[in-house]
Amino acid sequence: MDPLPATGSNEKMKKTFLMEMKAENIQQFLYNFTRRPHLAGTEENLRLAEQIQAQWKEFGLDSVHLAPYEVLLSYPNETNPNYISIVDEQGREIFSTSLFEPPPPGYEDIADIVPPYSAFSAQGTPEGELVYVNYGRIEDFFKLEREMGINCSGKIVIARYGKIFRGNKGPSCSLFSNREMGGPAPPDDSWKGNLSVPYNVGPGFGGSSSGRKVKMHIHSFNKVTRIYNVIGTLQGAVEPDRYVILGGHRDSWVFGGIDPQSGAAVVHEIVRSFGKLKQNGWRPRRTIIFASWDAEEFGLLGSTEWAEENVKLLQERAVAYINADSSVEGNYTLRIDCTPLMYSLVYNLTKEIPSPDEGFEGRSLYESWLKKNPWKDVPWINKLGSGNDFEVFFQRLGIASGRARYTKNWKVDKFSSYPVYHSVYETYEIVERFYDPTFKNHRAVAQVRGGLVFELADSLLLPFDCRDYAEALDSYAHVIDNMTQKYPTEVTAYSISLDPLLSAVKNFSEAATDFHRRLQQLNTGNLLAVRSRNDQLMFLERAFIDPLGLPGTPFYRHIIFAPNRYNKYAGVSFPGIYDALFDIGSQAEQRKAWEEVKRQISIAAYTVQAAAGTLRELL
Repeated sequence: MDPLPATGSNEKMKKTFLMEMKAENIQQFLYNFTRRPHLAGTEENLRLAEQIQAQWKEFGLDSVHLAPYEVLLSYPNETNPNYISIVDEQGREIFSTSLFEPPPPGYEDIADIVPPYSAFSAQGTPEGELVYVNYGRIEDFFKLEREMGINCSGKIVIARYGKIFRGNKGPSCSLFSNREMGGPAPPDDSWKGNLSVPYNVGPGFGGSSSGRKVKMHIHSFNKVTRIYNVIGTLQGAVEPDRYVILGGHRDSWVFGGIDPQSGAAVVHEIVRSFGKLKQNGWRPRRTIIFASWDAEEFGLLGSTEWAEENVKLLQERAVAYINADSSVEGNYTLRIDCTPLMYSLVYNLTKEIPSPDEGFEGRSLYESWLKKNPWKDVPWINKLGSGNDFEVFFQRLGIASGRARYTKNWKVDKFSSYPVYHSVYETYEIVERFYDPTFKNHRAVAQVRGGLVFELADSLLLPFDCRDYAEALDSYAHVIDNMTQKYPTEVTAYSISLDPLLSAVKNFSEAATDFHRRLQQLNTGNLLAVRSRNDQLMFLERAFIDPLGLPGTPFYRHIIFAPNRYNKYAGVSFPGIYDALFDIGSQAEQRKAWEEVKRQISIAAYTVQAAAGTLRELL
């Protein structure tokens, strides 16, 4: 693939910027941010917002302000705590769960540590037989009901943590460990963990305990509470009406040693480094907006409120959004999730950043990433799903987005997330002792996140490559084609054809190739022509937005990418078609179900064809 033309980006200044970021600064920032809990809506989190605001001003940003919003949050009742018990036939409690997590050494005297709870849970004391549902995935419930004859209605279920976003686990799902269950054995070994219990599925307990039930005591309450985003701006020198946004959240369940403060510390160092460049007389071509979001843990509230308030500006002016939550979830290699528009940018940038990995001294981050997580001849890049603050920007508004962090070896480390996730034990010491003692991985993540922002804000021509999008669309369309081929009889009977979509993808590929050819021939001295081409690239992601939204989830409007309906963390391609095909064989009204597949194919084909049109020079 031919390279993009030279962008005019100040390579010397970019190198200075990347070198400015220091591991020891990130370490100190992380230490400072994790001294107290910072639950959304609390005074401590407001104090941290004010501290960040003051320091960003000191670093040299042009303006920094707090953006407050009134939102619905959820808290446990301090005088009537939540817990789960096992009761006998007379309703007497014979077991109850702990009311709090014992704090780690050195944190015993910290006040305002919230006990573990599930926000927005309905109040009540439901009681019922227990059913073990493995990971609580839709396929686990199908297995129980369709193959084992176990209906979970009216039951209390227990699920293993992992595999999917916890919010997508079944309704009335309680996440705690399997005790001595009754009922049949698990259907197969994939339902067994490493505890010394039989993993029977129930309903109810076995043997002499068969009359016992589980009782949940939930007394949490909802409260309209004020939250605060911190918004900082570094104004662009040439195109101040074009925005590149770097954002990550600040609120944490407790101390947030990894989530989110390892990310917030990196953002802080990126802001400091940009401020240093400004002090030396430099400004980016485009405006950079820095954001410290509040209430992410309660449903991405701070970022969503801000984006919705500023929706008209963002739709017309936002070039890209780079997300900056946890900087580490492991210490094995780089992990990138982004729009295909950024693939080439990410690959080129990581070739300029030194690898922090042992055994890769003197080699690039790209080389270690490729060695540890290859896909064909390049490193693997994930689709964007959800579960983080990029959601509103990418899935709703169609703003090109990406995220970077250091991750674990997923082939070896089969556990979900990391062991202390969202607990009182997620402290500074966990990071400093186990995850990144030298903070070199944090620095590499800072260089990737910061480097992406620098390139997007300062390149003469936006470093987006629509040809990568074309390749991705072709791959996604063939995945859908393979899905439909599992139903040859129905495809024939209901006249299902992917030809319109495949044709639209082919047209998009041709339009992308032609656009790139014209881009290489562009007179970069003609600033109006440069602006025009950049706008075509900026608005390409917007072209995949359907104002009506996706069926059943109208907040999500991106026709190419959406969170998996049954696992919000994972992204799926052509989600309208994907969801229409999901479990279609079990639908009672087959004609209606396949008509919906046809409708979604038409929507996807139209959208891709229309997006191709935005890349053309003339109608």
